Amino acid sequence: MLILRRKKNESVLIGENIRITVIECAADGVRLAIDAPRQISILREELTEAEQANKTASAPDIGSLLSLQTALKQKKT
Repeated sequence: MLILRRKKNESVLIGENIRITVIECAADGVRLAIDAPRQISILREELTEAEQANKTASAPDIGSLLSLQTALKQKKT
């Protein structure tokens, strides 16, 4: 991990086509401007974590599916 200190209006370049600029520094956080090609996805980390948690929660548990399948078969007979 690279740790840098930047002041307001200073930038960091990533590769040749991504620029991150500090727009504002305040007690409650830092505002950043990110200039990158459209094909590069930029998301806040907490959103990707929430998305993964939702996918995990909505994925059926194989044990539950097998139990349901067994119960449905017993009901038919």
